[in-house]
Amino acid sequence: MNKAWMHFKTITYHKYLVMQGCFKVGLYKQGLLHDMSKYSPTEFLVGAKYWQGDRSPNNAEREDIGYSSAWLHHKGRNKHHYEYWIDYSTRAIPGGMAPAPMPTKYVIEMLMDRIAACKVYHKDKYTDEDPLRYYESGKDPAPIHEDTRALLEFLLKMLAAKGEDVTFYYIRTKILKK
Repeated sequence: MNKAWMHFKTITYHKYLVMQGCFKVGLYKQGLLHDMSKYSPTEFLVGAKYWQGDRSPNNAEREDIGYSSAWLHHKGRNKHHYEYWIDYSTRAIPGGMAPAPMPTKYVIEMLMDRIAACKVYHKDKYTDEDPLRYYESGKDPAPIHEDTRALLEFLLKMLAAKGEDVTFYYIRTKILKK
């Protein structure tokens, strides 16, 4: 099969998994609208060109040209990525950039995104520990606001220890009901 069709199937399955997770916790609009920009020519054509099936095509594009044009487009249009929430700082800090706190509903969508990505790429080998392992495998601490980091890490650890049912119930009844 050609790479464009395989990429379409991959992103659509990913979107479906995120939608399932979002619906389970009550985030219906986010579940429906998640990652729509992946179908835009700017992101889709690059994804099709670099599709491999076992990892993000954005990483392959980075390896090829030194950056990912698709990712630069994507992160600026999708509020469930912490990179969307980085702004210039008015304080004297290294690099002059500072993370802003993410609204809770986007942190939850980010969690669903990470779960879905691990399920897509790990397939039958997926475990509820995979999203936490992937998060912890980052080379440097991500520039995430401390409140956002605390909530994301709490939920990733809960998922790893107690599974989706308990974690999603907690999100629906304790976090999103506040």
